Amino acid sequence: MSSTKVFALALLLPGIWTPAAFSQSSDEIKGLRRDIDAVRDGLKVIQNDLETIKKLLQQQAPAAPQPFREAAINIDGAPVLGEKNAKVTLVEFSDYQCPYCGRHVQQTLPQIVADYVKTGKVKYVFHDFPLESIHPFAFKAAEAARCGGQQGKYWEMHDKLFTSQNALAKDNLLEHAKAAGLDVDKFKECLDSGKHAAKVREDEAEGRKVGVSGTPGFFLGLTQPNDSTFKAVKMISGAQPYAQFKEAIDNLLAAPSKQPASQ
Repeated sequence: MSSTKVFALALLLPGIWTPAAFSQSSDEIKGLRRDIDAVRDGLKVIQNDLETIKKLLQQQAPAAPQPFREAAINIDGAPVLGEKNAKVTLVEFSDYQCPYCGRHVQQTLPQIVADYVKTGKVKYVFHDFPLESIHPFAFKAAEAARCGGQQGKYWEMHDKLFTSQNALAKDNLLEHAKAAGLDVDKFKECLDSGKHAAKVREDEAEGRKVGVSGTPGFFLGLTQPNDSTFKAVKMISGAQPYAQFKEAIDNLLAAPSKQPASQ
């Protein structure tokens, strides 16, 4: 019996035992009883199937996330805000088309910069992590920011791109370059050449290596002067409120600085 007939019969069950029903022939009544039994059997099958699906889902439930452990991140040549030897380093993996990244840049980053970067306490490092499967303009935008950096205006392009997330096609990038005060011809030449694509790919690989799967993703730890590798001891996932960054940064600022090994 089809599922449509099963449910139709289920709806008709309350009306079967009306006085008119008793005028039916014994064969018809027997047929109705068979159909009722079939409905009951069908419902049992559905219930069993639901129980089976429930058990499978429970078996396939993801394991609880493991606590973050220390991870080494290559920051050589990455764009940096703040003092080179600030006590704390904060690394962000980000995507120019990601709305959560945009929210962080507009709502939280200015507070971090004002309270910690400009005061010499935190070095802020930016890594690209374009999620190309859902953000088709993010990769080229990452190249555009680096082309801006080639003219000494990386952060100007960074900010312009994040405040223009709905306009990141190539023509838009040229307009943003002009608004940021760049030489547009040189910018276009840089963008067309794809010269920074390999570095964006390196950032992606670095992010995957330390467990980044979405953006924005942040890593914090004590700065290791003159070292191209940063040791992260804390990870923050997503566009979290300023208070969460403040707590993590203050805890690291209160920690004893690591002394260089004696020669």
